Amino acid sequence: MKRFAKVLAGMTAAMVTMLVATAAFAQTAGGDAAVAFSDRDKWIAIAAGLGIAIAAFGGALGQGRAAAAALDGIARQPSASDKLFTPMILGLALIESLVIYSLIISIILVGKVH
Repeated sequence: MKRFAKVLAGMTAAMVTMLVATAAFAQTAGGDAAVAFSDRDKWIAIAAGLGIAIAAFGGALGQGRAAAAALDGIARQPSASDKLFTPMILGLALIESLVIYSLIISIILVGKVH
């Protein structure tokens, strides 16, 4: 139950941060006649932020579990550490590549904001 409360508090903090950020994006520059962001641009910015946040969270969970499982295996059988190390590093690289793909997609989305 304690873990759920921590996750809920973290998600609430993230949502508040995103709501404050959208208000900052909606402001026009100075007293100039600059065009404010359209609704489409706001949703693109929210999608980019949510996409990278969810990908980073999922990647961190996956990497933590993979490392914990590999260390547990090494602790049970220290002689197998050479056999576990390479697949663990390969798995961590594949997990991280998914987060990098999400970062690239978010950068492309932010590039579409006018």
